[in-house]
Amino acid sequence: MSSHISNVRPEPDQVLVDIVDYVLNYEVDSDVAYETARNCLIDTLGCGLEALEYPACRKLLGPIVPGTVVPNGAKVPGTQFQLDPVQAAFNIGAMIRWLDFNDTWLAAEWGHPSDNLGGILATADWLSRNAIAAGKTPLTMRNVLTAMIKAHEIQGCIALENSFNKVGLDHVVLVKVASTAVVAHMLGLTRDEIINAVSLAWVDGQSLRTYRHAPNAGSRKSWAAGDATSRAVRLALIAKTGEMGYPSALTAKTWGFYDVLFKGQPFKFQRPYGSYVMENVLFKISFPAEFHSQTAVECAMQIHDQIVAAGKTADDIKKITIRTHEACIRIIDKKGPLNNPADRDHCIQYMVAVPILYGRLTAGDYEDGIAADPRIDALREKIECVEDPAFTRDYHDPEQRSIANALTVEFNDGSKLAEVVCEYPIGHKRRRQDGIPLLEAKFRINLARVFPDKQQDKILAVSLDQKALETMPVHEYVDMYVI
Repeated sequence: MSSHISNVRPEPDQVLVDIVDYVLNYEVDSDVAYETARNCLIDTLGCGLEALEYPACRKLLGPIVPGTVVPNGAKVPGTQFQLDPVQAAFNIGAMIRWLDFNDTWLAAEWGHPSDNLGGILATADWLSRNAIAAGKTPLTMRNVLTAMIKAHEIQGCIALENSFNKVGLDHVVLVKVASTAVVAHMLGLTRDEIINAVSLAWVDGQSLRTYRHAPNAGSRKSWAAGDATSRAVRLALIAKTGEMGYPSALTAKTWGFYDVLFKGQPFKFQRPYGSYVMENVLFKISFPAEFHSQTAVECAMQIHDQIVAAGKTADDIKKITIRTHEACIRIIDKKGPLNNPADRDHCIQYMVAVPILYGRLTAGDYEDGIAADPRIDALREKIECVEDPAFTRDYHDPEQRSIANALTVEFNDGSKLAEVVCEYPIGHKRRRQDGIPLLEAKFRINLARVFPDKQQDKILAVSLDQKALETMPVHEYVDMYVI
């Protein structure tokens, strides 16, 4: 006996409706969220400016057809490119993620919510330039900050209880969904059109995590989010034409996201959408390292100083034990050969060995020249990770959100150093007072990589002033970054 599937078009999935109603109706009234968003903005743009020093990144930038300049198009900070908003979103997104140095969110799924800035800033800039050309009012940077807060919240709240990595999917699916929702709103789509756009993002083919893990770790992980946020702009523009959506994109039996890609399980939610994620986001301030290793690197820097003070070297080390949390072991506990910078910045043994040897960890330390030092691989072989269930529990606790690591060094002569423990990295909300001055210093350093003094001063004067930044038209702010 055959069974027939109803062809009655259902109401949109509740997950789609909740995302869209949040984007349309929620009023952000948190000063902390806006201040954090401003700091996130400057840090994220600074990361993109630093990435311009790397030819592997620069080769991906510019228009698809060389020489193309789009009238009233979006500009790419630190360059002279003026592009359509889809390609501009890819350019900005690739820059800011290239060095793995922008913000982070850790939960059941991890990711980098500021990846959404590619689509947000490109769209806002493009809309503002066209508004001015038409004699209309442009968007302001407060509009950009609001979109950032909401994109952070969508990506981060879905990530709290839902692990995409455990089913082999890359976290950039959440960048695509969040960017699609906020960009569609910026484009002025109706509620039904935004629901259609978000459904298109879920129906889209999703990236596998293949490029983040051995034996295939590679540089796509540095432009995957740029691809996702640019695809979001494209989907929002498609929906703006009136193109239909797919209301049960998640829940449709056999063909929906849950059955095809999520082992038949519906999403779980810990909290309603608000401004929680932006307020609690993690900044990478001191080290361009995968975030689960940030506290381990802080510990390794201390150990470097202790080894030097003791008159010893890495050759005297017999073993290093990293007491850590489960997510760290699953993502970056890696033995064997490391084939490229993308491989190395996702290996905790490498990210601990370098600061112990050199007393630093910079983006350049992942390049082939430094990696050729035989002492690094020799020390890597002596480093072992063990899970501490308490660290794992505190990692998932929404009131703590720790990212703890503890290092113990044993020497060949039988002596050992006292364990060095760090539970909260410098970029954690609990360390904001210490972290923000360093974040601003990082921004100053990154501005100096690209711009002359007078231009740096102009950017800083606005970027460090909350009111001045929020009231500035988007295109005027972006114009300050043109070199």
